[in-house]
Amino acid sequence: MPDLYAIALVIGLALAFDFINGFHDTANAIATCVATRALSPQVAILMSAVLNFFGAMVSTGVAKTIGGDIVNSPQMVDSIVLIAALASAIIWNLFTWRIGMPSSSSHALIGGVIGAVIISYGTGAINGAGVLVIIAGLIGSPIIALCTGYIIMTLLFLLFRNIGKSKVNLISTHIQTMSAALMAFSHGSNDAQKCMGIITLALLSGGYIGVLEVPFEVKIACALAMALGTSVGGWRIIRTVGNKIFRMEPVNGLAADINAATTIFTATFLHLPVSTTHVVTGSIMGVGWAKRFRAVHWNVAVSMVSAWIMTIPCTAAVGALFYLFMRHFI
Repeated sequence: MPDLYAIALVIGLALAFDFINGFHDTANAIATCVATRALSPQVAILMSAVLNFFGAMVSTGVAKTIGGDIVNSPQMVDSIVLIAALASAIIWNLFTWRIGMPSSSSHALIGGVIGAVIISYGTGAINGAGVLVIIAGLIGSPIIALCTGYIIMTLLFLLFRNIGKSKVNLISTHIQTMSAALMAFSHGSNDAQKCMGIITLALLSGGYIGVLEVPFEVKIACALAMALGTSVGGWRIIRTVGNKIFRMEPVNGLAADINAATTIFTATFLHLPVSTTHVVTGSIMGVGWAKRFRAVHWNVAVSMVSAWIMTIPCTAAVGALFYLFMRHFI
């Protein structure tokens, strides 16, 4: 495959992944406000699409982490590696979306890259320290979100302890519109950058740019792809995240949104890719735990964690198989 065509295919697959990430992860940004009926689904999706776009434009630090910290040198990541990694991540996202299981697009993409790089250049090509930092952020963020969700919900219980339940929920419904908007903006600020990093890495390895800096056109394209994907919606996952973990009231949704958005913004500031799915789910679990430990459907949580654990090994294996197929038959 000519190099120019290969890079064009990388860009096309990256934008397709960003589009799928948009509707796959729409649930993460709006599931709480839809579940609590603070916003109608149509309004919530439209708001999320617009704010995902603007969120994607605020930073490129996470993109540089994805592009520069997984492998020891950009020269070790050619277009075939990136095509295999993206194909693996897209297949996993579509599979988990089809069955309504919240999974991590971040895990899927990173797993695909790791598998394709190892099968092509060996384990020595992997930047062990960089990968450990990325994985630590992916694993640590939902745990932190669970703990801080518990704390924030407990503080809100204390703050509203002398106010009637119906009034608390009425106030929370109005505030949750803003917290859901903040959640959507934070989602765009972290998730769209992952594809920016992949496209920038492809352009760098192909010699089309000289340094690992995200071109403005790449930022616009990735932000637009995610916004368009978000506008499609992800109803299966919305039902799982919004209703099956525990039955939320507006004050619970408010706490979960504030906590998740804060966690994601912190990660973006630190240039760490995190899974919006994991962070939101961790937040909802923490908020539910603060209400009552048994209010959380922990069996649903366990099945989600099982899917998360499977993601990187599965996508790494599929990424490696795709690479072998392309090297031998294309």
